[in-house]
Amino acid sequence: MSNNDSNGSSSSGTARPSLPQLGMRQDVVATEKKRQLKLAIDPSGSPFGFNSPIPTLQSLRCEEDSKCNGLTPKQPNLQRVRLPNTEAMSEKSSRERLKICQTIQSTGKLQLSGNKVYDFTSDDLQDLGEIGRGGFGTVNKMLHRSSDTVMAVKRIRSTVDENEQKQLLMDLDVVMKSNECPYIVQFYGALFKEGDCWICMELMDTSLDKFYKYIYKKLDQRIPESILGKITVATVKALNYLKEKLKIIHRDVKPSNILLDSRGNIKLCDFGISGQLVDSIAKTRDAGCRPYMAPERIDPVRGRGGYDVRSDVWSLGITLVEVATGRFPYPRWSSVFEQLCQVVQGDPPRLQTSNNFSQHFVNFVNTCLIKEENQRPKYNKLLEHVFIKRSDAESVDVASYISEIMAAMENDGAFMSTMDDP
Repeated sequence: MSNNDSNGSSSSGTARPSLPQLGMRQDVVATEKKRQLKLAIDPSGSPFGFNSPIPTLQSLRCEEDSKCNGLTPKQPNLQRVRLPNTEAMSEKSSRERLKICQTIQSTGKLQLSGNKVYDFTSDDLQDLGEIGRGGFGTVNKMLHRSSDTVMAVKRIRSTVDENEQKQLLMDLDVVMKSNECPYIVQFYGALFKEGDCWICMELMDTSLDKFYKYIYKKLDQRIPESILGKITVATVKALNYLKEKLKIIHRDVKPSNILLDSRGNIKLCDFGISGQLVDSIAKTRDAGCRPYMAPERIDPVRGRGGYDVRSDVWSLGITLVEVATGRFPYPRWSSVFEQLCQVVQGDPPRLQTSNNFSQHFVNFVNTCLIKEENQRPKYNKLLEHVFIKRSDAESVDVASYISEIMAAMENDGAFMSTMDDP
């Protein structure tokens, strides 16, 4: 979004209305705020633009995301390019491609757990079948014969647009630097095969999104608070690692980006739209899935100065309410504008102790959902919360619980890989 100057005009010359004055009737103020919000979201009237940016891959993914409630973003009119043919690419695209090539060539070995390193080519991998498909290409379950390691291999098509290249590079960069964090999906290695990029990753069993929906809708059960505690601890520690070690903000925290496996591992994934923090502030406004966005990322007035990790804390709060209750906390919206107005102007979702949740869990979730970002805690405060400390110290057989649910999903024909959006 264009930065506004002090007189309320945008850098593009579009006049922006001034804020309503104190003393105006409340209904007039509310109407004026809605009008300003709608105008600031996109002066051209496009429902998905902050000054009509090109839709991101995440906004396209939202077409398949039930949380976007049937709201269909405009399809981008982007030229498709074949990566190996640099003549068909812009100079900027060529630079992005070169960075990806150099990154992958520098990881020409397969590094597995235990610091064991293998030289490998595609011939060393046995294809066990496709387990997912998405905008970038496919994900296949593969066996590395020499180590007897089963992994997920993202096969990125040789035809991707410039935005997809950037997201691929960002995701790859983050996972390559995060192998020491046990709460982030591990990167094993990468290679090129006939122009396509193969990225070898740790194989997880399912996403929290699919997992909780099966429990509530098929089994008519609830996820125990002890399991919710372990999910919360893993996610907060992963987000804190990104902030402290890599100086980035995730910007797309939601159930489908939290992965589980039958060994009891809980890990964060999908860093393609992560943002670099400059003095702890990020400013890009159109990254992420909108239903999980914090008010300060939606409100054009509050968001002028950028946002920080507390916007991800809000997204975590929405995620926890959804997973704890079995449903997304906001109603179905009839328009994007209605959705954004409700998040910015309405009361935040709240978890209730009447639902048999402990007071500590309820307090933690509701603290994440404080609308005023200046009052919302950052990760260092969350890690000191009694719910986090209790959950971290508690002995819980997460592996047995996940394995039991996964077995039921598989027997019921509901078993689905988490990697359906490569």
